[in-house]
Amino acid sequence: MSTVKGQAGEVLAAEYLLSRGYRVVARNVRLARGEIDLIVEKDDLLVIVEVKSYQQRLGALLAVGAQKQQRIISATKAYLCHHPEKVSLQCRFDLIILTPDKKQPSGYAVEHFDDAFRCF
Repeated sequence: MSTVKGQAGEVLAAEYLLSRGYRVVARNVRLARGEIDLIVEKDDLLVIVEVKSYQQRLGALLAVGAQKQQRIISATKAYLCHHPEKVSLQCRFDLIILTPDKKQPSGYAVEHFDDAFRCF
């Protein structure tokens, strides 16, 4: 996937979340331990969002395996070290998958998986 396509997917995902009452805190957060696509908040909840734009839904699901999840969790821990004011919030890891769909105005179907994986 190209960087331009990935960035466009993140913009679409952010717009989707905004329309559902989330507040975007940060986009494309790069840390020594990894990258976080989107960080959003809603009520007392901090949501770390991984965004995948793929031709096939299965490919997107497979792309967020155990190693990718661990990198996201590690990056989240690093983010929280830099933003101690967020530590009191509950944290959830979501996945948004974008797949081509000509029926949609954006040209993509958006699937949002709440609590897609957990940090243990």
